[in-house]
Parts: sequence; C-alpha cells; structure tokens
Amino acid sequence: MRLLPIIFAVLLTACRLGAGEEFRFPPPEFESGYSLPQTTHPAVSSCEIVDIALLALALLAAGFLAHRARSRRGLVALAVLSLLYFGFWRQGCVCPVGSIQNVALFLSGGIASLPIVVVVFFILPLLFALFHGRTFCAAVCPLGAVQELALWKPVKVPEWLEHILGTLPYVFLATAILFAATGGQFLICQYDPFVSLFRLSGKVSALAGWGAVLFVCLFIGRAYCRFICPYGVLLKACARLARKRITITPDECIRCRLCEDACPYNAIRIPVPGGVERKTAPRERKILAALILLLPVLATLGALAGGRLGVFLAAKHPAVKLAEDINRRNLGETPKDNLPLIALRINRGDEGQVLLRAEKIRRQMKAGAATGGAILLFLLGMKLILLTVRPPRRDYEADPAACVACGRCYEYCPREQARLKIVPFDN
Repeated sequence: MRLLPIIFAVLLTACRLGAGEEFRFPPPEFESGYSLPQTTHPAVSSCEIVDIALLALALLAAGFLAHRARSRRGLVALAVLSLLYFGFWRQGCVCPVGSIQNVALFLSGGIASLPIVVVVFFILPLLFALFHGRTFCAAVCPLGAVQELALWKPVKVPEWLEHILGTLPYVFLATAILFAATGGQFLICQYDPFVSLFRLSGKVSALAGWGAVLFVCLFIGRAYCRFICPYGVLLKACARLARKRITITPDECIRCRLCEDACPYNAIRIPVPGGVERKTAPRERKILAALILLLPVLATLGALAGGRLGVFLAAKHPAVKLAEDINRRNLGETPKDNLPLIALRINRGDEGQVLLRAEKIRRQMKAGAATGGAILLFLLGMKLILLTVRPPRRDYEADPAACVACGRCYEYCPREQARLKIVPFDN
C-alpha cells in the first residue's frame, strides 16, 4: 500500500485544470487520426462522465466476479461488453494504456493540464489493482478482452522464453515515455495493433498488423498483454501489493495440477518443498552472493548501453530529423521535405530554435535512455535473484503479477466444482 500516497499525489497534481492554457511545445503528429483530448475547458462532458462511471462499474463488477462469485462465465460476459463499448463504440480512446503518454507529456511540462477523464482512466485501474489484482485485465480492458476471446488452442511458452520476452514491455514503456515527454510521437497509439480493428478502418499495414497479432493470440495467450503492453508493467507492480489476490481453490489445494494445465499464461506457481538440501545449499548461496555483487555492474552496463540507444532513438524524433535536414540544406544537400513549411508549422519558422530544441532532445534522450537501461538491467538482476531464492510453497498458487484473473482455473479445480455442487468430491 505504499504506492497509494504517491498515486493520490499524482492524481491531485494532474487535476490542475485551467481554462485557456496552451501547449508549451507543439503536440506530436499522428498518422492514425488520433487527436489529443481537449484541455482548454475544465468542464467534463456528459459522455466523459458516462465513460468514467462505466469504467468504475466494470472494475467493481470484475472484482466481484473474480473474487466473490468466482465466475469464469461472468468474466467472459463482462469482457464482451467492455470490448463492445470501450473497444468498438468508443474506438479504444481514451484508454489507460495510451494515457501513459498524456501523463508523461504533462509531467514533463509539454502541456499545462490534463483532462479529468485521462487522469481517471490512468489512475483508477491501478488503484483497483492495489486492492483486487489485475481485474482490469480480466474483463475491462478491450485490448485484453479481444485477445482472451480469440484464444483458441493455447500453446505453453517455455519458462525461460517467458522471462526473456517479459522484459520487452519495460523497454516499450521507457521508450514511449521518452518520446511523449520530449514532444515526439505517441508510440503506444501509433503502434497499437488493435486501434484499426476498433475503428474498422486504417492503412493496409495497420490492418495487417492487428491481423498478425490476433493470429498469434489464437495460440499464445494474450501475447500483446504479456510481451508488449507498457501499462501492464504498472499493473504488475500494483498487483504484487494487492490486498486481495486470486486464489485458485476456494479452500484446500489437493495438488491435482489441473490449474497448471488450464492456465495459458504461465501464471501458476508450483509447490516448492520446504528447506534446501545440504548438498545444494552452499552452491545456491554462492550464486545468490554473486548475483547481488553483480547488480551494480548490470546497472552500469545498462546505463552505457542505454546511452548509446538514446542517440539512436533521438535520430528518430521528428524535431531531430528536421534539424538534420536543415544541416543538410546548409551543406548544399537537397532535403527530402519542404523545410520552410515544416519549420513554420513546428517552430514558427525559427530554424535556430529548431536546432536548439533538437540538441536538447538529444541530451534528454541520452540521459533518459541511460537511466532506463540502468533500471532495466537492475530489475533483470533482481529477477534472477528472486528466481534463485525460492521460498517454500505448499500449494499451487496464482502469481499475483502474472495472473490476469481470467478465471480459467476455477472451472478445472475439483474443489471449486464440489463447492458449486457440480460434481461430488470425496476426500
């Protein structure tokens, strides 16, 4: 619960709505037709009030269905309703996943205020995750809902590959924040594979993208959620501290392993015998000590690699590209774009300001990527330590960070079947 004061502080800060405030630098350009929510009027529209109310009701319903009713059918029905409304009717916007960029842009000083609807959509699922786990993923998020409903023949991802691919959302989150905070593209929206599906329109490449992701999700359960979604990183962090966690059985686990076979997300923790054998204890202690000593080395390597990556990322920023075109023109080369019009649109024709801003963005990207790289490899080292330290576990349990509260394990648990009086159970 230590995150609660921080989250509330962000909520209060983000609600500094004022009339007539302007962008401190121009907002990003979008090819998908996305437009930033209006912030010039503090009043909340009736449509936004409906969105907020339905989000809160859906989160409450998901928590009830996952923890009290323990109903897989109820969760699926709620997922369908969420997909129809938040996905197709509202066309996936505003969504908590994309709101990360709006919040990053605001906190960096890029915009003077945030709409209430963006703040609520960003904060509310995280608050519910602190109390009920990832019930937002279970049946409220339209991106998760379409993947849950598409899953046909689940294929287990090897554990080692799961850990490797699980680092990608952290990279995507850091990169998206960097680009949003520096006034570049909104990468999350730009590379959202489902936005063209929800809007029933888009370029051929976008349609092919969501088609490919959906095809993968026929066999790999929630591939986007597990290996790409940046908001999932925040939900996992909150779910680890959840006051109420998903329990596979209503009472006593009989270790039948049916839940392990039923879960397509590798979210079931298997029992670990208490104690460590004498022969393996010294070796495990040495590995643990080596990993602890390796943490600062990993952080340093991450910072160095991230700094180099930041230079590459900066070159992809529109303002930096414009500055490079200006330099090419000054050297007598022919730029690809019409520079006077672009410079006029972005910086009111002041090419000197374009060059200064590009240099600032290069520094910000390098520093931000270095920090992100250090944190990423530090977290990777911590993950290795947690894999080495195996506390005793008597029963099969749902991993609070990985479990999306889909309820599949409920239907396979004999104890659950006995509770519902579907089948008798004899001890």
